[in-house]
Amino acid sequence: MSSPAPLKLIALDADDLAVISAHVQDARVQPADIVWRRHEKRLVVGLNRLDWEQTLSGGTCSRRLIAALRFDRVLACKSRNIDPAAQEATLELLGIEFHASDPPGGSALLMFGRGAALRLDVECLECELTDLGADDLGVVRG
Repeated sequence: MSSPAPLKLIALDADDLAVISAHVQDARVQPADIVWRRHEKRLVVGLNRLDWEQTLSGGTCSRRLIAALRFDRVLACKSRNIDPAAQEATLELLGIEFHASDPPGGSALLMFGRGAALRLDVECLECELTDLGADDLGVVRG
C-alpha cells in the first residue's frame, strides 16, 4: 500500500477548525511535545494522530502519523490537569473548539481525556495541521 500525501490543513474560522478537530480526534500527545512560545505568540503541539483517511477507506490496520498542530497569534495559554514535568504521560486529544468572544478573537479549547485541557486566547484563529510522516511503528493493532 502506498503512503498517502501528507495532510496539511489550515483553519481560519470555527468551521475550518472543526475539520482539523476531526482529523486529530484520539491523537496521542505527550506534555513535553506542547511548546508555548510566548514571545512568538505561537503554540505548537507534536502529536501522534490516527490516519482516519486510511481507516475510513477500509484499511485493515489502523495507522498513526506524526503531525504538528500550530496555533499563531496566541495571546495567552492556560492549562488544566496537564503536568509538563510528566515526561512519560500521554494525553488523548478528544477535540478542539473555537469560541468567539471579541471577533475575530476568541478562545481555542483543546480538550483531552481525564479532564485535561488547554485554552488559547487568540487575536484571531490561525491554526495549521501538518503531517510529518508515519510513526516508527506505523501500525496500531488492537
